[in-house]
Amino acid sequence: MSVPVWLWFATIAGLLVLLAIDLFIVDRKPHEVTIGEAARWVTFYVGMAVLFGLGIWYWSGGTYAGEFFAGYITEYSLSVDNLFIFLIIMTTFKVPAIHQHKVLLVGILMALVMRGIFIAVGAAVIAQFSWVFYLFGAFLIYTGYKLARTDHNEEEEEGYKENAALRFVRRVFPVADRYHDAKSFVKIDGKRFVTPMFIVMVAIGTTDLLFALDSIPAIFGLTKEPFLVFTANAFALMGLRQLYFLLGGLLSKLVYLSIGLSVILGFIGVKLILEALHTNSLPFLNGGEPLHVPTIGIELSLSVIVGVLAITTIASLVKTRRDPAPVKQVEASDHL
Repeated sequence: MSVPVWLWFATIAGLLVLLAIDLFIVDRKPHEVTIGEAARWVTFYVGMAVLFGLGIWYWSGGTYAGEFFAGYITEYSLSVDNLFIFLIIMTTFKVPAIHQHKVLLVGILMALVMRGIFIAVGAAVIAQFSWVFYLFGAFLIYTGYKLARTDHNEEEEEGYKENAALRFVRRVFPVADRYHDAKSFVKIDGKRFVTPMFIVMVAIGTTDLLFALDSIPAIFGLTKEPFLVFTANAFALMGLRQLYFLLGGLLSKLVYLSIGLSVILGFIGVKLILEALHTNSLPFLNGGEPLHVPTIGIELSLSVIVGVLAITTIASLVKTRRDPAPVKQVEASDHL
């Protein structure tokens, strides 16, 4: 897929325009985001992603469009799992409801920039060392195994543990003891402080970066085109904060989400290893010659991803309807 430089700039400019529109309309007046408002914005961003994918289909063909949609659905699905951690962060830092949208917006913008760097580095490594797919595949299978054993209820009870980036910020900057509206910095008695708002933004951004360690290899397992990897990530991240408000208490009902995502990660891991074997160049494996193994096409990949997510969602809703006891019931107002 040949992507001219001007198209990269035009795409990034278009994404920034979408974010600017969102920022102007939603954040010009801080308020609690309602379910209806969140639903409209989620529909808008999903619609934009679908139109973008159809544009790829028209200009570059069905294969690349299929890779984009498979990557987008995978990234968006993995992002839903991130929302559990975002919820814990919001609760831990007691973020005022009217400012939660701004926290997510700035945090996700930080994550988008850092993911862009990850994607650029990943594409360069893959171009030089094709054997890295063995590592990616093994890592995804291991991550899928760990994810299947994840208990979000236990995570919520344990609370959020600050990472190294937050500890560094606290050491370098004095932190105010309360929120000052939506300000990130404030002067108190002539001394500049960072506010808890700034700390939460850093927490959201850096936490998402940790999730990128599995989502970036996963999407490279579906497409090797950096342009598709970046745009799929961008559209998934842009719709993530509205999804946070839309799902609300429904997150606790997706009891099988981690299992479904672990199956998807494991599937993509196997796909990567098969492709690595098919194009093998490691001298100690089959004399450096490719192995004649089956590979998994994008059509099958897309079908498996959609199918697993559908089964996971339906099974979760059936489970919580029949046996609501294990579900931690949380009203939407508690999240917002």
